[in-house]
Amino acid sequence: MSSLTPSNFSELENWLNEKRVTEIECLAPDLTGVARGKILPRAKFTEDRGMRLPEAVVAIGVTGEYPKTGPYYDVINPNDRDMHLVPDPSTVRIVPWATDPTAQVIHDCFDREGKLIPFAPRSVLRRVCDMYADLGLEPVVAPELEFFLVARNTDPNTLLTPPIGRSGRAETSRQAYSIDAVNEFDPLFEEIYDFCEKMGLNVDTLIHEAGAGQMEINFFHDHPLGLADEVFFFKRTVREAAMRHNMYATFMAKPIAGEPGSAMHIHQSILNKETGLNIFSNSDGSPSESFYHYIGGLQKHIPTAMALVAPYVNSYRRLARHTAAPINIEWGYDNRTVGIRSPISSPEARRIENRVIGSDANPYVAMAMTLACGYLGLKNKLKAKPEMKGDGYLSPYALPRSLGEALDWLRRDDDLREVLGEEFITVYTEIKEIEFEEFMEVISPWEREHLLLHV
Repeated sequence: MSSLTPSNFSELENWLNEKRVTEIECLAPDLTGVARGKILPRAKFTEDRGMRLPEAVVAIGVTGEYPKTGPYYDVINPNDRDMHLVPDPSTVRIVPWATDPTAQVIHDCFDREGKLIPFAPRSVLRRVCDMYADLGLEPVVAPELEFFLVARNTDPNTLLTPPIGRSGRAETSRQAYSIDAVNEFDPLFEEIYDFCEKMGLNVDTLIHEAGAGQMEINFFHDHPLGLADEVFFFKRTVREAAMRHNMYATFMAKPIAGEPGSAMHIHQSILNKETGLNIFSNSDGSPSESFYHYIGGLQKHIPTAMALVAPYVNSYRRLARHTAAPINIEWGYDNRTVGIRSPISSPEARRIENRVIGSDANPYVAMAMTLACGYLGLKNKLKAKPEMKGDGYLSPYALPRSLGEALDWLRRDDDLREVLGEEFITVYTEIKEIEFEEFMEVISPWEREHLLLHV
């Protein structure tokens, strides 16, 4: 066990002493991935070993709103009662940008009976991983996270633009995989890597993606919960570092019109816990039945689960033809035009890449979603469609085209509801319905331009 990930509270105290920590950021990821919680003095943290927050804190929308009536309150007590948050010692990290020695630690949410709050994102991912464990299986994932660097913008009515680099110029063309384009932001990325090293984040390679100012970071493969924690920390880190360099980093799915959107591709394989072998490969190295069943689960349930990984109205702008984002759930070997890709690999490393998920998705919910779909494929021995060997963009759309449509599809998937939990699906869909209604109250520039005098 690394000194950065103490496995128990005594080890946590030793770690805090070693780092001379004076403050603790006590964090609980909410449904949007926002870090909720409190900042406690070291003594108070050690004395209380946890904190209390209203249970609705992890179940509010991106605008801070929540339903006033309805099924939401069949799950969440209308008396606004507290939940108890308990730190997970394995998540403790230093806050590298803090002036005084400060630690950050993620907490799990429990009710007064000591049960995990079922609609908290971390609880949902734990639930799905436990289901695999009950089958003697262990998921392994590796996320790839895309994001844009943009010039500082404090006016939401002003279009986003690429930031100024070391050359004094902003990108005006696409620079996919360009080393020099990455080097334009060397001071920023040096600080990001420095922060990641101090936090013990498992980041691998950095590349320039297709969009102007668009980057991608890859993570080494590991257990889903630990990697979801790392993506959660990484998003905070990149946003903080970018602001220190007079720019913004955004994980919006489609921040700039005419540019590609940003995804969170998740590579996944499943190990037999007893043997440690990848169940996607037979002993002779060929793809196993489990490989095809897993794909079958993704193909059946991803369309109905899209609201979980395309969680905002903006998310659906990314999912368009010929934009490096999928429009359906065809699958293929080494084929980036489809929603489900199997990269070229050795039999031991055979894996499946879910390319549907947006970078705006909550990492806990995203990993729970894709693993839940695959779990249903394994459990119900679902058949995969024949491999798509051509251009997936020539096939019809097979995904919802808007958040409203996606929420309707999600509510109808009883199998997914059973795996992810009735309480979670109820709270999630109610929150997203509120966000969708808020958006529908806004009149866009397109409507004023084309409808004002023409209809």
